[in-house]
Amino acid sequence: MAYLPEAFLNRMQEMLGEEYEDFLAAYEEPRTYGLRVNTRKITPEEFEKLNVFSVRRIPWVKNGFFYDEDVRPARHPLYAAGVYYLQEPSAMTPAACLPVQPGERVLDLCAAPGGKATELGAKLKGRGLLVANDLSASRARALLYNLEVFGIDNAFVTNETPAALAGVFEGFFDKILVDAPCSGEGMFRKEEAVARDWTPEKSEYFSGQQREIVSRAVRMLRPGGMLLYSTCTFAPCEDEQTISWVLEQFPEMHLVPLPEYEGFSGGCPRWGNGEETLKYCVRLWPHKMHGEGHFLALLEKDGQGQAENRVPEREGNTGKTAGKKEKKKRKGAGSAPGNNSGPGLTRKELQILEEFLEPCARNFPTDRLEQRGQKVYLVPELPENVRGLKFLRNGLYMGEIRKDRFVPSQQLAMTLRADEFRERICLKLEDERVERYLRGETLNILPGETESPAGWKLVCVGDYPLGWGKLVKGVLKNKYQSSWRKV
Repeated sequence: MAYLPEAFLNRMQEMLGEEYEDFLAAYEEPRTYGLRVNTRKITPEEFEKLNVFSVRRIPWVKNGFFYDEDVRPARHPLYAAGVYYLQEPSAMTPAACLPVQPGERVLDLCAAPGGKATELGAKLKGRGLLVANDLSASRARALLYNLEVFGIDNAFVTNETPAALAGVFEGFFDKILVDAPCSGEGMFRKEEAVARDWTPEKSEYFSGQQREIVSRAVRMLRPGGMLLYSTCTFAPCEDEQTISWVLEQFPEMHLVPLPEYEGFSGGCPRWGNGEETLKYCVRLWPHKMHGEGHFLALLEKDGQGQAENRVPEREGNTGKTAGKKEKKKRKGAGSAPGNNSGPGLTRKELQILEEFLEPCARNFPTDRLEQRGQKVYLVPELPENVRGLKFLRNGLYMGEIRKDRFVPSQQLAMTLRADEFRERICLKLEDERVERYLRGETLNILPGETESPAGWKLVCVGDYPLGWGKLVKGVLKNKYQSSWRKV
């Protein structure tokens, strides 16, 4: 059995009563393993048909799968292609339960390492805005990496305090996820170090942090918007009592029932302030389902948001297809809204970009392109007062304009589908060149494996892009990002 602190066991016995022995027995069981497919790139049904290794559906997560402990999905090239993300099954639940729609403004306030943010970004389908934040700079870098691998191109990745964000984004977001820092009791079976580091005082400490964070989140939520609060702990002071405090402090907030699945348990009003609607919260217990411990509460803000709070849908044009009127407007240094916005592209720079994009079927709105130094970005629409916020990435880094040529980024490759770029090389899953490409090696390409015999190529495993290469006389020079390469 996993190590469990005595004070924790005493409290759990008091909380669970006759269910306590079943709860205790769950710690004799092995932990569960899960992955969540990236619906920007593949459907769950398509993933099952690939049959790359044995998986089973997670009943309460539409795009989630269990896999066996002896499987090593992180070693598979589809993982490098951002086709799926490895995540503990219960931890998938918060992002699965927040009803995000394409075109909305969404905030993941405590987002690292990115398990929930990648799912929220996938739900947006490239439309609207995802602000993904983490206070820790090192964790924010891991967050950015996972969003890039997943091909999320409409994200503003920040490294700020909730208070600083609230000063900029008041009443801005349609949906907010607060997966709050907590004492981690629900992860004791998975991570014994967390259990050994636990003390009864930690729950009180974290409950104070949680209330501060949620109060900032409420401020950033538009009227009619929804906030999902979650923890991976069983402690009532971090769960029902925190939600009770929110309901008391912010009368404009009310609880909304979450979806019902076998194994989901309702919140317990007597563990909070007795408010009857606390039963709308959800607890995931390890003795009632195949996963670790989690708590969720979905809240809605009274009122209705204004139409201008939604990010407008844009048809947009790529540089290669922009009309004369559009090109004329972009000539010179007009800047797109954003944090530390740079100038737009000149006519010559747009021409260089459109020459590279000639084989590409994707539309990139030219009025959202900006340049910082040699680097070109496709930026989301943000308030003007975001200037001054600490951030790691604003939108999609597309590549660099070096003299008279465009050098595409790894991030651009990951946002594309194979069928969106005519100049591609699609290697079969079993092709030994796939692993060689991921190690950064040059590849020999046979006649007929690509549209033309030279130039930039989108390298794919099956139908899923991995990165870029440059073909010269039958040899593909490897342009896979060096920091991503396998060793």
